[in-house]
Amino acid sequence: MSATTAHSFNKILSKPKYSSKSRSSGVENDDDSNLKKLRRMILVEGIPSSVDPTLRPRIWKILLRVNDISASSYLQYVSRGPCEVREKIRNDTFRTLATDRGFKERVREDMLVRLLDAFVWRNHDTQDTDQLGFTYVQGMNVLAAPFLYTMPSELEAFSCFSKFIEESCPLYVQPTLEGVHRGLRLLDKCLKIVDPELYAHLRSKNLSAEIYAFPSILTLCACTPPLDQVLQLWDFLLAFGVHLNVLCVIAQLLLIRDEVMSSSSPMRLLRTFPPLEALPVIGIAVTLVRDLPPELYDELVKHPYLL
Repeated sequence: MSATTAHSFNKILSKPKYSSKSRSSGVENDDDSNLKKLRRMILVEGIPSSVDPTLRPRIWKILLRVNDISASSYLQYVSRGPCEVREKIRNDTFRTLATDRGFKERVREDMLVRLLDAFVWRNHDTQDTDQLGFTYVQGMNVLAAPFLYTMPSELEAFSCFSKFIEESCPLYVQPTLEGVHRGLRLLDKCLKIVDPELYAHLRSKNLSAEIYAFPSILTLCACTPPLDQVLQLWDFLLAFGVHLNVLCVIAQLLLIRDEVMSSSSPMRLLRTFPPLEALPVIGIAVTLVRDLPPELYDELVKHPYLL
């Protein structure tokens, strides 16, 4: 079945290149149709990366609309050496996914440092424009890790990571972590609607999302091993939007709901979430969308990128 699925993915990927041009005409073109098929397959079948290891990096680049990759730009940033916040970067990079042996074997710390240095230099050049500015902030090392692990080259990882941060979740990496705090407030709002009993139990113990869900929202669940499950979850988030991570965290709560409800000290359970299981989490998250009022879902969609 996986081989058949891989063939189906390759068939879609072999079609004409996806365009990053504006689609404001309201007319669906071939790119839109192919992208819909791709998203549907990711949701229904999952990416069979064990059968064809090239699929995930190719699909992520399409989902992020990374078309032009400039080696000269990246080399220029790297040639500048340590950025102004190098010490802050080094304080975090050594412990990135520290318990994952496969990650440590594939991604050296110097690769992570170099990519993050380059990202800071890239955005140092745009600070005088009207665009959102970026520097290194807490959690960015963990957000970069899946790209370095997945992409065939450091250059491709840098291009995808930059596009992801700057377009998918720019408010998550502002110095105030505005998007992260919004996501946490929205988690409480959504949980109150989809499971008022669980919400009330947590609040009776003075537990808000800010207290127990900060790492999971900050890193889009990349802080919860195993990595292969994180990558499956990110397939879904890149296909349908990083805003759905809020519902994925709620899904993880619901999977341990009985234990949480019967616990007099639920924070002991929530301090470290159980190992991530991407498929049930995605399945629950998708069903939760239907339970949310349209205005709340609209707020959820916009919170990672719109002030």
